[in-house]
Amino acid sequence: MTSKDQIKIGILTVSDRVSKGEYEDVSGKAIEEILGAYLKNSWDSVYRVSPDEKEEIESQIITLSDQENCCLIVTTGGTGPAKRDVTPEATESVCEKMLPGFGELMRCVSLKYVPTAILSRQTAGVRNKTLILNLPGNPKSIAQCLEAVFPAIPDCLEVIANISLECDETVIKVYRPNHK
Repeated sequence: MTSKDQIKIGILTVSDRVSKGEYEDVSGKAIEEILGAYLKNSWDSVYRVSPDEKEEIESQIITLSDQENCCLIVTTGGTGPAKRDVTPEATESVCEKMLPGFGELMRCVSLKYVPTAILSRQTAGVRNKTLILNLPGNPKSIAQCLEAVFPAIPDCLEVIANISLECDETVIKVYRPNHK
C-alpha cells in the first residue's frame, strides 16, 4: 500500500458488554472522532467489536491486518489487570515486533490524572505492515493517550508500510525525522 491508496484504520472495541449489545460503544466512537480530527488524509474506518476472549481478539486483529489491509489498528478495552483483560496478550501473540515505548508513554501520561494508571497494560506492536495500538477503554483516557503517542505514529507507518499520514498540524503536531 502506498500513500496514493485509500488508508484503512481498524478500530477494535474489546468488551463483553458491547459485544452483547448491552452497552453503547462510546470508546470506539471516541477513537474515530479523534483520528478524524487528526488526519487530513481520506481514510476508511473498519470497525469491529470483540468479547474479552483472547482467540477472538487475535482473530479480529489478524483479519483487520491481513485481509482488510489496515495500516493501523487501534484497540480499546481489555488492558487492565482483571482476569478477562487479555487484549495485550492477544496483541503480543500476533505481532512480530513489540513497541513497548507506546505503553510506557501512555502510562506516564495517565499517571498525571489517576494513580491507578499503573495498573494499565497498554502496548503496541507490528504485524506485517500494520501498527497495532492498545488503548484503555475510557474515552477521556483514550484522548489523553492518543494525544501523547500519536506524534510518533505517522513516522512508524512511513517506516513499516510506506504510508504517508498527513495530519492537521493545528490539532496535533507530529514528528518526522529524516530517514535518508
